[in-house]
Amino acid sequence: MEKSGIGWHPLMFLGYGLKGKTLGIVGFGRIGQALAKRAKGFGMKVIYYSRTRKTKAEKEIGAEYVDFETLLKESDFISLHVPLTTETCHMIGERELKLMKPNAILINTSRGAVVDTNALIKALKEKWIAGAGLDVFEEEPYYNEELFKLENVVLAPHIGSATHEARESMADLVAKNLIAFAKGEIPPNLVNSDVLKIRKPGFE
Repeated sequence: MEKSGIGWHPLMFLGYGLKGKTLGIVGFGRIGQALAKRAKGFGMKVIYYSRTRKTKAEKEIGAEYVDFETLLKESDFISLHVPLTTETCHMIGERELKLMKPNAILINTSRGAVVDTNALIKALKEKWIAGAGLDVFEEEPYYNEELFKLENVVLAPHIGSATHEARESMADLVAKNLIAFAKGEIPPNLVNSDVLKIRKPGFE
């Protein structure tokens, strides 16, 4: 049988180890804190930036609060966990990408528009950063096809929560919110409470 000539060598399929590396978490809510706890298990240093400082969580987890620019400059891995608002839209653009380490990896599992896709593609092509992992895109279900031409990006179709347990929990939360609303109570996971006028026994 003719051999293909494709073999193995020590520099094939290499990634970066986590131990001793710095993880920068942008957004230190429930999900950001859960990630920080897991990162500690891998021996990582955890720094974070959040709109409000979480001093209690800092002490419990062993994370350090830093300003946004410091996080960009010092992190080996940057993970985004913020909602999409007018303030967070394209919060990662050319300026921010250029502040990152050349060996940094950007991970976005929050909302696609938090990252300026065109700027990220340029950064990946010109090797401003080492790579990116994206579970979300700016215009889902559409995506920028240029991303598929790059070797230093990993793409997933918004399935970061794709476990049986997570989906069952999501369904349970929906049911609890609907039941609360039907009873005239405030849904436990209400996000836009400012648009509601609450009256007893129900909503107006």
